[in-house]
Amino acid sequence: MNTATNKLTPQSLWTLEHYAKVRNKFREEMIKRRKNRMVRLGENLTLHFEDVETIKYQVQEILRIEKTFEEEGILEELEAYNPLIPDGSNFKCTMMIEYPNEAVRKEKLRLLKGIEDKVWVKVEGREKVWAIADEDLQRENDEKTSAVHFLRFELDEDMVKSLKYGVGLAIGVEHEAYTVSVDPLQVDVRNSLAGDLI
Repeated sequence: MNTATNKLTPQSLWTLEHYAKVRNKFREEMIKRRKNRMVRLGENLTLHFEDVETIKYQVQEILRIEKTFEEEGILEELEAYNPLIPDGSNFKCTMMIEYPNEAVRKEKLRLLKGIEDKVWVKVEGREKVWAIADEDLQRENDEKTSAVHFLRFELDEDMVKSLKYGVGLAIGVEHEAYTVSVDPLQVDVRNSLAGDLI
C-alpha cells in the first residue's frame, strides 16, 4: 500500500476472525517498524511518526478490543484515525510527554504549556518547519498542556525532493523549559520518514 496516497477503507482492514490469525505476526512487524519511526527528544519527550501501516494496526486493535464488526463502527474509527496518515507532503506524529511521577508530571505539564507549537523538523540546508498541533481538538487549557499531542509538519516541494535525494533531517523542540534536538536523525529513521513523501 502506498503510504502517501492511501487512506484506510473498510476493505483495507481484516475481519476480526482473520486478524486473530495474523495478529501476532503483524504485531511483531509493527514493533520493528515503529523503531524506525520513533524519535526521542531528551528524556521526557517522544515523537511517534505514523504511517498507513501503524494506523492500520491501531485501528485493528481497537476493533478487536471493542469487538466491532459492523460497518458503521468501523467507519467511525476510520474517520478518527485516517487524518493521522501522512498525505505525501508532510509528516504526522503523536507526541508523548512522559514523566513517571504524577506530581512531577503535573508540574512539568504546567511549565511546558505551549510546547506543542515549539517542535520543528529541519531539512538540511533549509529553514525549520514548525509543528501544526492538535488540529482535531484543543488539548491545552489555561493551566497546562496535555501529555499527548498530534503534530503535522508540512514540507514544500523542494524539501520533499531534497529528502528523496538523501539530504539529512533534524528534529528538535525549542521551549523555554525544554530545548533539545537530534541533528542529524539516524539514517534508518530518516529513510523511513522520507518514505512517507511523494
